Amino acid sequence: MNYDVKDIELASEGRRRIEWADNDMPVLRQVRKKFEDEQPLKGRKMSACLHMTAETANLARALKAGGADLVLCASNPLSTQDDVTAALVRDFDIPVFAIKGEDNETYYKHMTAAVEHQPVVTMDDGADLVSMLMTDYPEIGANVLGSMEETTTGVIRLRAMERDGALKFPVIAVNDAVTKNFFDNRYGTGQSTMDGIIRATDILLAGKNVVVVGYGWCGKGVAMRAQGMGAHVIVIEVDPVRALEAVMDGYRAMGIAEAAKIGDLFITVTGDIHVIRKEHFAAMKDGALVANSGHFNVELDIDGLAELATGAPTDVRNFVQQYVLENGNRINLLGEGRLINLAAAEGHPASVMDMSFATQALATDYVIKQEGKLGPKVHNVPKEIENWVASLKLESMGITIDTLTDEQKKYLESWEMGT
Repeated sequence: MNYDVKDIELASEGRRRIEWADNDMPVLRQVRKKFEDEQPLKGRKMSACLHMTAETANLARALKAGGADLVLCASNPLSTQDDVTAALVRDFDIPVFAIKGEDNETYYKHMTAAVEHQPVVTMDDGADLVSMLMTDYPEIGANVLGSMEETTTGVIRLRAMERDGALKFPVIAVNDAVTKNFFDNRYGTGQSTMDGIIRATDILLAGKNVVVVGYGWCGKGVAMRAQGMGAHVIVIEVDPVRALEAVMDGYRAMGIAEAAKIGDLFITVTGDIHVIRKEHFAAMKDGALVANSGHFNVELDIDGLAELATGAPTDVRNFVQQYVLENGNRINLLGEGRLINLAAAEGHPASVMDMSFATQALATDYVIKQEGKLGPKVHNVPKEIENWVASLKLESMGITIDTLTDEQKKYLESWEMGT
């Protein structure tokens, strides 16, 4: 087997982490059993560019159980768990190309290995794999039946590709599934982002001004968790409805230029470029902490920050680089501006990823069954998949809900009966 991981001897610890996560992923376990029985992916070549975590490993196990010929690579240079990748190779016979902290050259070399596997189905966290297929390997991309996208950033890129006519095969926007963005983005990102920041800095959040840039589902989760830990939360938005929602949720809303002067901790979750720029870094007070929980580090103008600094940054803690500005103020960049919840922590809890990855796996089954029927555009996850995943999750939690009576169904389907 061809692979590239940091150290295969880390596999035993990685397997323990994978199995521990599996304990909290009952829906995905049922999908794995379903796939073992039905073999919906048998003989299909798949490549997946994902965060290489213990939870992702259990998704990979489900895909392989379904018969997929699978290759994995990392979707972010700092999100790989090296012991997990070792276990995937040694104990589960899945080729992986991912090393935590890999440079850009290695990152793209690993992605190239996944592309050259010549997949007919792909999975992405951020759309890098699809982008490479479309631009550099169109002859391989021409044979792809479909892809799944897990992130907000990736869906934004893919919809832009669709508008430009560059998207040549169907993509399922798993990120836009209700069971994904309501729970994974809100509760998963909220908890794991604060976990990563605290691990990196040991900061006490109570009493701090925490500036959350972006109030989509991820921003809502981050703001909620920061407020719950006693922070004074400030929300930055460009969407007037979201800004109003943030105010109604109990937060302050203002522009980033104003917030830059008073924030203690800044967290970006927008999916856009340079939402904190050079002039904002210049206005920050001494000791400000800056983190990103959006998919790419481009949310922060890191080059602009470097231009303001008197010299190269200093590593003052693991995952904390300190830039000293000409006025003497110190700006602390966390996790090199990459996903702080995966750079400094372990990503989303397994219980949340259980739903997202079950949806990923079932969307893969759907794409293959719909071969030739879906156009080259971004598609929503079918409602029946969402309902099945949510129902199984409730069942695993020991929760039962009501069903409509025949009378209620008839009433909802009619228009004759009024007041």
